[in-house]
Amino acid sequence: MIPFPDISPEIFTLHLGGLSLSLRWYALAYLAGLLIGWRIMVRMMRRDAIWGDRAPMRPDGVDDLLTWVILGVILGGRLGFVLFYEPGFYLSNPAEIVKVWQGGMSFHGGFAGVIVAAWLFCRAHDIPPLRLADAMAVVAPIGLFFGRVANFINAELWGRPTDLPWGVIFPGEAAQTCPGVMGPCARHPSQLYEAGLEGLVLGLILWAVVRAGGLRRPGLAFGIFLSGYGLARIFVELFRVADPQFITPDNPLGHVLGGPVFGLTMGQLLSLPMLILGLFFILRARRRAPAAAGA
Repeated sequence: MIPFPDISPEIFTLHLGGLSLSLRWYALAYLAGLLIGWRIMVRMMRRDAIWGDRAPMRPDGVDDLLTWVILGVILGGRLGFVLFYEPGFYLSNPAEIVKVWQGGMSFHGGFAGVIVAAWLFCRAHDIPPLRLADAMAVVAPIGLFFGRVANFINAELWGRPTDLPWGVIFPGEAAQTCPGVMGPCARHPSQLYEAGLEGLVLGLILWAVVRAGGLRRPGLAFGIFLSGYGLARIFVELFRVADPQFITPDNPLGHVLGGPVFGLTMGQLLSLPMLILGLFFILRARRRAPAAAGA
């Protein structure tokens, strides 16, 4: 077992009179993912050659896109959490919906929000949606990596109990209490599994696709991201503890579809359409001729 590292979720706190302002690792992860992704996209839009004909938008247009993406992440992520995970609570307490600083964001909701925001941006600026989706897919794993590492630092979204040597003893009574285990129990560091698969592995695959001329096939990178994330999330959910509102004595694994032993968690259920849709875009892109270089 590995003790949880002594890392505070807060990087620093400023006390101004009776007001306390804290910079948290989770907020920094969001900022780092967005800013690094923004700079990489600017460079991609300056290189017509990787697209086969020309880049789908001007480099300075990425600045405006960033604003739309931030709004999509925040609004979609929050509404996704409200609708997918705790609709009963928020319907009874609608004022709590706007309190995003108290936590509660859904990746799938945030992803849907970004898709809507990017589509509206494309319509407003006459940009091919699928080509912009490819560019955004290439940089998305960066934000996923930082976000999952921040989840680990926050000691949240931890995994199921394990006796493997890399099991981590997360802080808190809930994390350290496991049925049938005397004393603190170790758990899968599922946040780091996701950081590795959704961030590093998927990011390297997409970078290799770009190097191999994959952006010349509209929809290919987007499809690989969709199917890659969906497959990684479905797999990691086998080691991750489901959200507490889905766990009952008769359903200890928190399945929302199927039986208590063999079924799907909410994360798997929401990721399955991404896997299927991603495969569709991959096959569609492979059937079309790539854009000719220098055309």
